[in-house]
Amino acid sequence: MNMELEQQSDIESQESQQGLSSQQRILILVVAFLGWMFAGTQMSINGIVHFPAAADLLGPESSSDAGKWAGLLVCAFLFGAAAGGYVFGWIGDRFGRSKAMAISIACYSIFSFLSTLSPTVEVFWVLRFITCMGIGGMWPNGMALIQEAWPNTAKPILAGVLGTSANVGIMLFSLWCMHKDVNAADWHWTLQAGSAPILLALFTWFCIPESPSWLAEQKANPTEAGDVNPVTMGEVFNGKNGKLTLIGIVLAFVPLFGGWGVANWANYWAAEHDQQTVSKIPEEKEQVDSGKTKVNLKAEANFHRAWPGSISSLLGGALAFVLGRRLSYALLCVLAFGCTQFLYALPDPTHADFMFWVRWLGFFSGFFFGWLPLCLPEMFDTRIRSTGSGVSFNFGRIIVGVLIIATSFALKEEFEGRYDTVGRICGFMYLIGIVAVLKMPTTKTAKPPTTTTQGSYG
Repeated sequence: MNMELEQQSDIESQESQQGLSSQQRILILVVAFLGWMFAGTQMSINGIVHFPAAADLLGPESSSDAGKWAGLLVCAFLFGAAAGGYVFGWIGDRFGRSKAMAISIACYSIFSFLSTLSPTVEVFWVLRFITCMGIGGMWPNGMALIQEAWPNTAKPILAGVLGTSANVGIMLFSLWCMHKDVNAADWHWTLQAGSAPILLALFTWFCIPESPSWLAEQKANPTEAGDVNPVTMGEVFNGKNGKLTLIGIVLAFVPLFGGWGVANWANYWAAEHDQQTVSKIPEEKEQVDSGKTKVNLKAEANFHRAWPGSISSLLGGALAFVLGRRLSYALLCVLAFGCTQFLYALPDPTHADFMFWVRWLGFFSGFFFGWLPLCLPEMFDTRIRSTGSGVSFNFGRIIVGVLIIATSFALKEEFEGRYDTVGRICGFMYLIGIVAVLKMPTTKTAKPPTTTTQGSYG
């Protein structure tokens, strides 16, 4: 199996260099970066907009349930992204990476706009689910296209580049929201802004070339009738692929839960503080009516988690290459766990150390999202790469979503509305990652690092 991986990697590297010009490879990189960056703005919407949107759609009589619905709306993202990773990943393997990437971008753009028309919070949940299917489809197709378009020597850096793009989107959107407040009276503009990438979708459909490796794979797997042997949606769960997919799901689950099931509670903790502060200060109440408040801790928390993550995710692939896949992953689990315990031990979000620990948590957790783009796609053959990496990266979100639903409903009854308690307990999930990474398959390369990215997982 090790030799097969090395041979496959070398063949794909040769095909990528022979089949595409330098300009085409750069264009693919730029579009994939932008596509995942705009997906990052949708993720930022999840952290900043869902709480005030839920409060508005529920109305004054039920606004106390905004925290619960904010958690459920995160589940719309998680379940939607999981479904999108599977469906659009399969489309990428069956019909081509570039076309599937264009459809994914169009999906999250169109339904972001339609979400502004939601009459109830339930309809809003459904539309956010479909929006996030596009987010889930963008990652595996963009990553597979980059992996197959560029030579091996560039892959650790490019994995970091794509990994950091989402954090760039989160950071820029958070910075915008720090200057233009998002509250129950004024949140629709955020989703309207999220529809802008529809232009990128059109450009991708008509201008981005297809992966030479994917095209070669289609020609190499004909049926008896002479047609291309199509990828089936269940193929990723069969045989050796099923084992690799299960390992990938667990490895992706830990950092995903760390972001959405651990760190995100800090945003809602801050959002609750914003709401409480505004309700106590008449001057702030008037400013909310005009669309601007001085109380914007939730956007600040989102920003200060995103900008360190933008730096570290850029280095995640290189860290995995230098320290090895297993050691780097386990070390990051320990460091992120420590940050969660210090962060949620603070008395409230106004504490002087709140942003300090939010930044460090964002920094260490960000490395995972440069690690995953390198390590997940290389586990799978070209034939099922988009589906395999998409299912691995996104199906962990289903587990995360189930756990968030549980904590959202338990927030009032069991935890007495204490976001800090929920965050501190959920932080222990990082320790599971140390056990999970030991199950990761090991490959050894007989070639020097300058010619292949298939370094030691150990």
